[in-house]
Amino acid sequence: MKETRTDQNQLIHTNNDPYQAAEVENTVLGSIFLEPDLAYETNLTVEHFSRAANRIIFEAIQKLAEQNVPVDVMTVTQKLLENEQIENVGGVSYLTELAESVPTTANFPYYQAMLIEQYKKRLMTRAASDYLANPTEETAEKMYSTFIEAQEMGQKPSQSKIEVLGEIFDEIYEDAGELTGISSGLMELDRMTGGWQSSDLIVIAGRPSMGKTAYALGLAKACCEQGGVADIFSLEMPQKQLIKRFLSSIGNIEGSKWRNSFKLFTEQDKKRAQYAMDIYNKWSINIHDNPRQTVADIRAAVRKTKREHPGKKHIVVIDYLQLITPIGKFERHDLAVGHITRELKQMARQFDVPVMLLSQLSRAVEQRQDKRPMMSDLRDSGSIEQDADIVSFLYRDDYYNSESEAKNIVEVILAKQRNGPVGTVQLAFVKEYSQFLNLERRFDG
Repeated sequence: MKETRTDQNQLIHTNNDPYQAAEVENTVLGSIFLEPDLAYETNLTVEHFSRAANRIIFEAIQKLAEQNVPVDVMTVTQKLLENEQIENVGGVSYLTELAESVPTTANFPYYQAMLIEQYKKRLMTRAASDYLANPTEETAEKMYSTFIEAQEMGQKPSQSKIEVLGEIFDEIYEDAGELTGISSGLMELDRMTGGWQSSDLIVIAGRPSMGKTAYALGLAKACCEQGGVADIFSLEMPQKQLIKRFLSSIGNIEGSKWRNSFKLFTEQDKKRAQYAMDIYNKWSINIHDNPRQTVADIRAAVRKTKREHPGKKHIVVIDYLQLITPIGKFERHDLAVGHITRELKQMARQFDVPVMLLSQLSRAVEQRQDKRPMMSDLRDSGSIEQDADIVSFLYRDDYYNSESEAKNIVEVILAKQRNGPVGTVQLAFVKEYSQFLNLERRFDG
């Protein structure tokens, strides 16, 4: 087959659309530079790349990954310099262009699949050319076997229709229990949701002081108590402050005492704190408190947790949506938010985990007599409402009305649930301990 040489961008073999092939390869490599953990997850090999420069670069990335060396432009450059290949790929400028060419890694699986498809086409084209040049029984057999091999390449075995129907039949006649997802630890909420379902994007919204963070931490705590693992992305509150909230919830310690625990803690508080620390230390919980995090940062951390805790129940909490740093330029803020929520939904599906996304509400709530939130109160509501599987609001009547009979009660308003009922669940909120409890189980001291 004819080879085409264009310096560092030479194609190993021409195909029907070399420009598209180059673009896909560049996007794959750029994604790895943007999110280095992809180097450990990809099932690509050097052979899948058609550009000579890209083959050299990917081989360097593979070697770095094998040596557990972080992958970035500098380390790849160093590896290429060691192998005297930096000029063969077009220099550092080409690596920098690749690293800056990709705004998001959300579609990496799609581009990886495209690259494999292009490789399969090259294999079949080469086999067909060999046969046409020398039409013998041997080349015909080789062409046929190459075709079969290419068809199976990169394919995940999918269930047959009868297998899927069999699973549905079993669900009808086998009791799987009340919960199909991760328990919230709150009986009435579990009854409404069936537990938090894998791959769901769950929005938790409310005005300030409604208890959003405490509620989300309680959901993470419940997952850990079931032997699961939690990733918490706190873009506003530092790790130490969040851990103190966890310790208050575990040990029934008044949160205000942490301001000066040396002076304010009683002996009982110290014992409770030690007990809570022992419990917390046993949990598989990761707090990421970098104030400037992108979806790529979040995805990389979740991927790492999945790799370290395979098969465990896993919950992701992000506090909160409006503080996530968008990658790329957007004409309007709502477009940036829409891009982020779509990526988070894709992440939930990719890793098969429920993602709890906290969100602010607009001030329009404060202008109404009934201050219970509605869908339209979500900031940039269109994209959030569309991408979320569950939209829930937290509301405290006693916050707005000092004469309210609903003292220390929070309403969890399920305004949207793609696969379940909507409605309101009332929970007891013990603010000093950062606890949400079943209403009939209010803490009594």
